[in-house]
This record gives sequence, C-alpha cells and structure tokens, in this order.
Amino acid sequence: MKPSAPDTPEISPLAGKPAPPEILCNIARLVTAYYSETPDPDEPLQRVAFGTSGHRGSSLERSFNEAHVLAITQAICLYRKRHGTSGPLYLGIDTHALSEPASASALEVLAANGVRVMIAPGGEYTPTPAVSHAILTYNRRRRSGLADGIVVTPSHNPPDNGGFKYNPANGGPADTRVTGWIENKANEILRGGLKAVRRMPLARALRSGAVRRHDFLRAYVEDLNQVVDMDAIRGSRIRMGVDPLGGAGVHYWPAIAEHYRLDLDVISQTVDATFRFMTVDWDGKIRMDPSSRYAMQGLIGARKRYDIAYACDTDHDRHGIVTRSAGLLAPNDYLATMIGYLFSYRPNWSAAAAVGKTVVSTQMIDRVCSRLGRKLYEVPVGFKWFAAGLQDGSLGFGGEESAGASFLRRDGSVWTTDKDGLVPALLSAEMTARCGRDPAELYQAIEQACGRPYADRLQAPATPAQKSRLLKLDARQVRSTTLAGEPVQAVLTRAPGNGAPIGGLKVVTGHGWFAARPSGTEDIYKIYAESFRDKRHLREILHQAQDIVDRALRGKA
Repeated sequence: MKPSAPDTPEISPLAGKPAPPEILCNIARLVTAYYSETPDPDEPLQRVAFGTSGHRGSSLERSFNEAHVLAITQAICLYRKRHGTSGPLYLGIDTHALSEPASASALEVLAANGVRVMIAPGGEYTPTPAVSHAILTYNRRRRSGLADGIVVTPSHNPPDNGGFKYNPANGGPADTRVTGWIENKANEILRGGLKAVRRMPLARALRSGAVRRHDFLRAYVEDLNQVVDMDAIRGSRIRMGVDPLGGAGVHYWPAIAEHYRLDLDVISQTVDATFRFMTVDWDGKIRMDPSSRYAMQGLIGARKRYDIAYACDTDHDRHGIVTRSAGLLAPNDYLATMIGYLFSYRPNWSAAAAVGKTVVSTQMIDRVCSRLGRKLYEVPVGFKWFAAGLQDGSLGFGGEESAGASFLRRDGSVWTTDKDGLVPALLSAEMTARCGRDPAELYQAIEQACGRPYADRLQAPATPAQKSRLLKLDARQVRSTTLAGEPVQAVLTRAPGNGAPIGGLKVVTGHGWFAARPSGTEDIYKIYAESFRDKRHLREILHQAQDIVDRALRGKA
C-alpha cells in the first residue's frame, strides 16, 4: 500500500476530535489476554523483537503477553550475570494498562534471580528520564557493582500496547549488541516453554528483601535546577500550563511547581488507561503524542491562557511545546531552537561539545551548528546512539525529530542519557523568561538567518518482508543522478557521525534531502523529506522518493 501523497493525506474524520466511546480499549479484555494468550515463537509477529527502543506489542495480538515479559526479564538477568552488573536495577512503569501486570511479572523473575530491584513507593508511576537519572546518580564515581534499569512502557503508542525496554549501566537505551543478545536469549526461552525462567509469587517477591523503594520523584525534581535555570523561570513570573496527557509524570509536575514556586497550571491529573480524555490522532487512533497537532488539540485550544505551555507523552521522554504566538511548535523547529539557545546560554559547557542529531532530523540543525561553530554528530534513528556522548560530555545535546531530546547539566556534566521530555519542556520556559520571546519567536529569527525549510513525512503499512527489503536499500537503487532537479551530493546508507547503518537510505542535494526507512516499533514504513526552496520542490522530492521505495517493496533493484 502506497503512502498518501503529501497534498492529499489520509486523515481520519475523527482526527483532532474527542475520542468516541466505540474506539476505547476494553481494558479487562486486554489484561485478560496478557495472562491467557500464549505467543507462538514460530510466528515472527509473536516473537520478542527489540525495535529502536525495546519490545512493544499488544496482548490482543499475542505480541506482548506474560510469556514475553517473563522471557525478556530472565534474559536480562542472564545478561547482568554474564557482564558482572551486580548493582541495583531501577524499575519504572508508565500508565498504560499493560504496564502494571508486566511490572509485576518482571518483579517475580527479578526477585527469584536475586536481583536487587528499586521501585517507586506507593505504586508511583516513573518517567523514563527519572530511571536514567537514578542509574547515573548511583553509578557516579563507581567502577564496579553498577546499576541498570528497566522501563515498562510502549512510549506514546495506543492504549492497547505494552512495552519493555532495558537501560544498561550508561543509563541510556541499550544498543543493538545488547538488545540483540537479550532478544535471542528471550526467544530461546520462549521456544523452551519458559522452563529456564526462575520465578516466585509476587507477594513473596515483595517480602523477599530483593524489592526496595526508591523516591525517584524527589531525587529527580530536587536536581532539576542543575539542568534548567529554575530561578530565572520563577523570577520572570511567566504563566505556564502543562498537560501530562495522563502519563507517568502526572505527579511530577505539581511537585515541580511546589518545589520551585512556579506559576504552573497542571491542566489535568487524570489517569485513565483508556486515555478517553485524548483527542484522536491523525489515523483515527488514540495516541499520546505531544508532537501531533491532532492529539494536542486540548492544549492548543488553551494556549492563550499561558505565556508558554507544554506536554509530554506517556513515559515523559518526549515533549510538545505550545506557544501563545504560533501554537504547537514542530519538533524539528524546536530542536533547532534548543540548540541555538543552549550553546549560547551555557558558558560552562566545553567548547568541544558537539550537537547530536539523527539522519531524519532537519538540516536546519546543520545550519545552526555551522553558525555556532559546533561539530555535528549525525547518527541513525535511536537515542541509544547519543548515550555515550552525553555521558562523557562530548555531546552537549542529542535530539530526534520525533520530539525526543536531552542535554547536559548547566555545569557541562551528564544529566540523563535517555530522552527526557520534562527538561525540554521546562527549557521552553527558561527561553521565554530570559529572552522575552517564546520559542516560536526565537525560531523565526533562526529562519531569517538560515533560510526556511519545508518538510513532510509520509508513512504507510508494511509487512515484515517489505520492511526487511527497505532495510537493505542501497545506492544501487538510486539510479538518477538528480533529485527534484538538483545534482545528488550524497547517497547514504551509513550515518556520517558514527558509520553505523541507518536501516534505510538517505539522499542529499544542495537544497533538500529524503530518507526512507521502516519503523522499528510499528508495521509501517516512513519517508522523510525536506526542502530549503519551496513546497513544490518538497513535493518533487517526495514523489521521487516514493518511486524508489515502491521499487524496493516490489523487490526490484
């Protein structure tokens, strides 16, 4: 199935409207299926499969069931033992319906394997960045007995999804060598009927002494002033609004407002596993995506009440910035704005600290880096590629076009090595406070200096076989020496920054580019494109890119 042409997108009639009852997930059925349905390890769609950030699926489709969680957790225990990771494991969960039962299953296995597990007191939900922060805080100045973590989350995916990801001792998402080993071992355990799984009843696990409490919320909130200038925000008395979108940071925002005495309105503290309070995303599904104007209609409609407003996704590792002047800021625009601001207002950062971006992020970042005199580090999709650089300070910033980013503390040391939705949100308030202009106005100044980009992204369903063919795209499938009337300057299958395969193809000209790749978490493929000329030029790029992808899907070189 072809993606929609850029000028005729297939937008659901429900998009941007309140979720009607008929599309709400049946939570009882979903949780029942988690325990009652057994995946078939001989069926590719029912195996453990780590995408760009963990294993994701739905219990209703036998792609995220108790068997998966038991097998993955046992594989992680074996990986820890194999690599001498003997410190505590920090376990975080988000507000998806499958996260509670999955975390219980994981605790049963972790405790039975003698792993010391740190969980939030009182069943508190835990954002992804709070887990990364906890790992790094514990491991600081340690060389042995290191901590790691698990976050039970499918990120912003629909309510019927579950997810499970592993963060090793560097605090960031595990790289492909780690996830490949865990994935293979977990599938081996699945094929063996879970006989290799060590497990104890949950009640016994909670009494065993292996499971302990850690106040993720207090530790994270009290440290925020080290990464964002909270004094400047408070002193400016700007009025802010935040919508947690029913996610894991729902109780973090009131704590932030109280601790730093901010004029911050937490618009909703509702947690409902159906996410019935969301407006529907572009394709008619409920998706807690803070970068989607359809999913963010509630906050967009309230923007005039605030100087700056923001939201985060379900595990709070993504951000969405809503300005009074322009509404929801496009993720790529805000990445460029953050970079321009941070490298101008962080005097204690190393002059050698580089900027990290993915191959599908805007070329505006390249232009901003050039003006700043900063090195650009371009990597494949996946925040794992930034973890080492953020940890050692060689990267000041790492960001993805899907509204995920993190950056260093104000003193130039590591903050988190996983995506952090809260600090980019709070940084938008710092920008507004210190510059007297909101991020949209700051971005307009960047466009005046660097040119205006026109961008679009297409996506369509793709079978595993089609996704496999897309992964193997190479320069031979770009027969034309021009793209949209311009000479092709580069055809990339490996990222310029680290030489790693990009899992697809990127074609670059003087005033535009496109990249095509299969999704690592959904059965779809995506084409990203950008032009620094005009919309017509962008459409030409997209149509030519689509032709290349269509040929690949048909298996033609």
